[in-house]
Amino acid sequence: MVRKKTKQTPTNIAKIKNEYVRTLQQKEERKKVQKARLYRNLVVFAVIAIVSLGFLLNTFWGQKKTLAAKEQEKQALLIELAEKEEEHVMLKRQLEKLNDDEYIAKLARQEYFLSDKNEIIFSLPKKEEKDKKKDEEKE
Repeated sequence: MVRKKTKQTPTNIAKIKNEYVRTLQQKEERKKVQKARLYRNLVVFAVIAIVSLGFLLNTFWGQKKTLAAKEQEKQALLIELAEKEEEHVMLKRQLEKLNDDEYIAKLARQEYFLSDKNEIIFSLPKKEEKDKKKDEEKE
């Protein structure tokens, strides 16, 4: 522990008690009080500045994380939007085709095996069914 050296007045010397000495002592006391107040104010200001800086940095990082999450969500939604627009265009084309009587007749022939007058329908096995039969025959 280091002690500060203070001015010690010898005890055998009498102190001068006049107006000038008292004003000097009062000025010294005011300077000490003012210096202590200044130091205390600087410490309070530093603490407030550090707390404010910490709060601002915390807010910044929180917003940065939120922004990154929103960007990812935006990208996912843009991809989904593109898919939905593609599907919308396809459905619009199909709707236009469904207004055409020839397309409806063709679709009915393919899906429901309907026929026009004097038409004979032959049902051929699909390629997958042919492959299954060939595999069964090999075994």
